[in-house]
Amino acid sequence: MKKIVLIAALFSVSGTFAQTFSDNFDSYTAGSAMAAQSGGAWTTWSNAPGGPEDVLVSNANSVSGNNSVYFTTSVQAGGPTDLVKNFGVMNTGQFSIEWNMLVESGKAGYFNFQKTATIGQTWAMDCFFADNGDLIINNQDGLNFTASYTQGSWFNFRMDINFNSNVWEVFIDDVSVGTFANPVNQIASIDIYPTDQNAPYSCGYFIDDFEYTVTPYTLPSVNGAATYVSFAEGGIAGAVVTPKVKIRNLGTTPITSATIDVDYNGNNITQNVSSLNLASLAETTITMTGTHTLVAGSNDMVATISNVNGAGADGDAADDATTYTIDPIVPAVGKMVVSEEGTGTWCQWCPRGAVFMDLMNDKYAQYWAGIAVHNGDPMTVTQYDDGMATLIGGYPSALVDRGNDIDPSAMEAEILNRITVAPTAFIENGATWDAGTRTLVVSVSADFQAAANNNYKLAVVLTEDAVTGTGGTYSQANAYSGGSNGTMGGYESLPNPVPAAQMVYDHVARAIEPSFGGYANSFPATVNSGEVHTVNATFTLPATWDENEIHIVGMLIAPNGTIDNAGKATIAEAVSNGFVSGTDMTASIDEESQLDAILKVYPNPSTTFTTVTLNLKGESNVVLSLKDMSGATLSTRNYGTLSGASTIDVSTVGLAKGAYVVELNVDGVMARRTLIVQ
Repeated sequence: MKKIVLIAALFSVSGTFAQTFSDNFDSYTAGSAMAAQSGGAWTTWSNAPGGPEDVLVSNANSVSGNNSVYFTTSVQAGGPTDLVKNFGVMNTGQFSIEWNMLVESGKAGYFNFQKTATIGQTWAMDCFFADNGDLIINNQDGLNFTASYTQGSWFNFRMDINFNSNVWEVFIDDVSVGTFANPVNQIASIDIYPTDQNAPYSCGYFIDDFEYTVTPYTLPSVNGAATYVSFAEGGIAGAVVTPKVKIRNLGTTPITSATIDVDYNGNNITQNVSSLNLASLAETTITMTGTHTLVAGSNDMVATISNVNGAGADGDAADDATTYTIDPIVPAVGKMVVSEEGTGTWCQWCPRGAVFMDLMNDKYAQYWAGIAVHNGDPMTVTQYDDGMATLIGGYPSALVDRGNDIDPSAMEAEILNRITVAPTAFIENGATWDAGTRTLVVSVSADFQAAANNNYKLAVVLTEDAVTGTGGTYSQANAYSGGSNGTMGGYESLPNPVPAAQMVYDHVARAIEPSFGGYANSFPATVNSGEVHTVNATFTLPATWDENEIHIVGMLIAPNGTIDNAGKATIAEAVSNGFVSGTDMTASIDEESQLDAILKVYPNPSTTFTTVTLNLKGESNVVLSLKDMSGATLSTRNYGTLSGASTIDVSTVGLAKGAYVVELNVDGVMARRTLIVQ
């Protein structure tokens, strides 16, 4: 049965009443469309009860009575069924919602709250019941809450929301699993929709005994509320952050002035705000002029509004303060996390990836390297795209340190998980840069902090920011145009497609060496802690690339294919770090020839001469050539038959400063090393 009842409210202001709605789905016919039977109590996303979106009532499993509602999908986009319950816009008072739920083992569940009466304009929050038992609540405005639930059995999910103080509390089986403040502190409806963040996109869950209670609020005359405190910087220990405090007028009299305090870790910053004209129920955000430094451990950041309109205490002290509990992440020493995003200008949902990649860069640039791997457009690097395609199920997708295939909106939680994992080696990039020939020679050095072996591999990627282009293939398909699919970092205000002239692409993968999987001969069979090993790679940058927007990302790939650690540097930073000579991984021949991976060129850089050393496993004919970066041969010599350990001296007297190639021909098989002449 379903019912709507009115009960007396227990609330801070007398004379208010609560409204409760409940539905256990037992009055409906199993196997038939649910919203169509509800008499208008329920609808669908398109407001078409009885249509293809309308979910069927199920009698396969239930908590009370015989019926429940079952949601399932096996496609990345989710759906097509869903179920919508409209509440009316709520942003004051209290709201409590709950239901019983069973998420099938190995599958996922989902719902979202919509902010406005027009569905699809703004998502107040997304709630994912992930297929591994994680409960993840987030939105694009910075909300990030995690807990856990039990798969394969019924549990009660409840959320209690106080809109006045912006405290959202989550309960599992009547046990609180945490609270959060939502930057989108308003809801108008719930959309229960089957979707999964992770491949293979398998979703299956039952809902029974749905119920909610609304308790309204009567505004006093003068009442200022502090509803949210946040900062744009990421939650990393040591970060210097600038608090932002959202204040709201929960009285009937306009607010013209107030005092804002933000306390954290025993320190207080205060700010007197005047010249306000905050109407009843309006809100504004105050950016504090002072800063706080985040410290390790759990501490509360408390924002308080006081002295509203110079009148001292206001009409409701219960909403004067808001608390943000911060337990900053303490990154592992020398750690950098890599996010690789599968994207393409043809992909209508890929603006989401761009928005969240930029957000991660804003928050975690010191500890994070982002790489946008394009598919099917002019920015595609085929070798990189092919490797990425083996690990993702669609677009947009993201890999954090080449872990699970996830939606880009879920990157932050994965980054914060990975950032605390101690790396096997620290990674540093060095380089030489010849602006005349546009030759970039990179060194990637791995300083091992733990023992390893030759199953680890190094690779290097070049990315470019601020990439633009002309023509339709640089135009970005945009499903968010017009706002019907929600806000997305401004894309909702742009056309579909976004013309090339309006698009600027960041984090674009430009080149990868030697391959997606890394260089097979990066290290010897046994690597001890304390050893440093270096590989080199040579790139010639096209004139259309802006060397000032290039980032070098060196990656240490673990034996299981995940990224253990990385290093990131601009060209200028890498040159400042200094170039280190090592094995040239742009020469793909090492694993194919008789060379046993100890071919070396030293000293490198050179002034008057360099020595080539090699160790041949058998007798071989050896020809050595010196070439410039255009490929022109400067000198060549046939050394006849050599075997075992050999050394060859190469004169560099008279050579102009710059990069050259030492080319070794061993029985017709080529190996190359880059030589720097100073």
